[in-house]
Amino acid sequence: MPKVIFLPHETLCPEGMVVDAAAGDNLLEVALEAGIEIEHACDGSCACTTCHCIIREGGDSLNETTDQEDDMLDKAWGLEVDSRLSCQCQIADEDLVVEIPKYTINHAREENH
Repeated sequence: MPKVIFLPHETLCPEGMVVDAAAGDNLLEVALEAGIEIEHACDGSCACTTCHCIIREGGDSLNETTDQEDDMLDKAWGLEVDSRLSCQCQIADEDLVVEIPKYTINHAREENH
């Protein structure tokens, strides 16, 4: 059973967190079920970048990005080579180390996080 290791995030999980997942699980759903309130303004439909995360380890085991995800990622704050939209990540059988960026661009909110 793969583990998802969320690195510490100032407000969402200050101590970091390790969560068990199953192959086939969606990364955003795993985070939300663990109480890590990653923003997801489009409800996981790949229409925004609020669930942007950076896969620090294990990214090669995830499903490939789609053209739609790649297009959306171009708009993400703090984009890195290992950036993904967590709503589009299907976990495989390898452990993941995930960093949630400090900020997100969410035009539906008054303040950006």
